Parts: sequence; C-alpha cells; structure tokens
Amino acid sequence: GLMSITGEADGSPVRVGVAIADIGAGMYATQAILAALLERELGDGTGQKVDVSLLDGQVAWMSYMASNYFATGTPPERMGSKHPTLAPYQAYPTADGYVVIAVPSPNLWPKFCRAIDREDLIDDERFRDNASRVENRDELDALLEPTFAEFTTAEIVETMDDHGVPATDVKDMQDVFDNPQVNARNMQWSVSHPTAGDVEMAGSPMHLSKTPTRVRAHPPLLGEHTEAILSEFGYTEADIERLSDEGVL
Repeated sequence: GLMSITGEADGSPVRVGVAIADIGAGMYATQAILAALLERELGDGTGQKVDVSLLDGQVAWMSYMASNYFATGTPPERMGSKHPTLAPYQAYPTADGYVVIAVPSPNLWPKFCRAIDREDLIDDERFRDNASRVENRDELDALLEPTFAEFTTAEIVETMDDHGVPATDVKDMQDVFDNPQVNARNMQWSVSHPTAGDVEMAGSPMHLSKTPTRVRAHPPLLGEHTEAILSEFGYTEADIERLSDEGVL
C-alpha cells in the first residue's frame, strides 16, 4: 500500500525511508498496552489480551489515502512530493537544489502570488481557489517551475518568509541534528557502549516533567543478558552451564 503511493508519478514504487511498519506497530502496541492497563485499574482488574500486528499498523497508517480510496473507489497513485488535495504544496527544483512550498489555506494564496511577483494569478479563474488549483495543477506547475528554477533555494525561502508563506529547504541528517531547535529540545542522546565507545542516537520526543525520558543502558551485546534472565526464571548456574555446553545458548 505505502509503496504504491510513494515515488514519482512516472517512476518506480519507492520504499519509505525508515522502518515505519515496525515503528508504527510498536507505537500502536504501546498505546494499546497503556489503554489495557488503565482499563485493568478502572475495570475488574483481570486485564485483557492486546493484539497488534505489523500489517494492521500499516493499514491504519493509510489514513487519508484510505479515505480517498473509499470516497472515490479509485486507488491513489504516486505523486512524488505533491499533496493530493492541496496546491501548491510540494518540492520544486531551484537553481541549486529544492524548495518545499506550502499554500494550505486561502489567505496564503495572495501572499504567495505577491512573493513570486505574479499578482495576476490571484484572481485567475484557473487558480483562484484551492479546488481550482488542484484541478489545474499541471498548468500551475508549468508556470511555477521556471520561476523557482531561476533562484537559489535560500533566495526563495527568504522571499517566502518575508511574505509569510511556509517554505523550506530539504534537510539532510546533518542539517536535522545541527538545528538549534532540535538541540534545544534535547533530541540527540549519547550512551557509552562497551565495544563501540560513545553511541549517538535520536532522543525521545516524549518530554515528561516529573519522569523525564532518558537512555538508561547501551544496546545489549548478543546474549549479554541471557544468564541474568535465565537466573530470574530459576535456572541455576549448573543449568546454564549445561545449556551452554549443549549449544543451546
């Protein structure tokens, strides 16, 4: 499902850049566990089974793309960075890269037109409201692409900022973790690892005032905690040694 809507319209399906099936199912599982714990406390105290699958998580994340399909009966197709129901709302090539432009509300369209010195487009029947711009997206892009190609990304972002129109360059990982706001939000953590030294990782987006999230231990080595876990479940040192000698561990 996700690959069918990810990528350029005339290109091959493209996988999403991170493991969203695993991450998404984990997030849903966490929410379900918390809900079950609350129900246990408020209900009869017996608890319940929680069932979350990778497949279900991916289906749920179809969100408005699924709604579009149910409403029209037509499976949505790949659109690159374009938004299915808003225009302009996408990445455009510039003289030195790309710029992402977002015009999601009616009050921004006149500001956008003034920013690109095309006030004549404000009341153009083809583009005067969002529905018209989506319907005539190809004509709009044909007008905008040459304009953006004449300027650098920084020049366009500065102009859009001056006119109150959302715009940005496309950040890479270095840009993300050099960002002052990301740093201010403590979104890069470090943990000491016994073989890899200090390991850097993305922090938790859950900021709690009484019980702040933090990294408590390094990612475990292969089998690092096997003996400790078996001991917790009643296995003796002799049992563990026998299992190791037999190749079970």
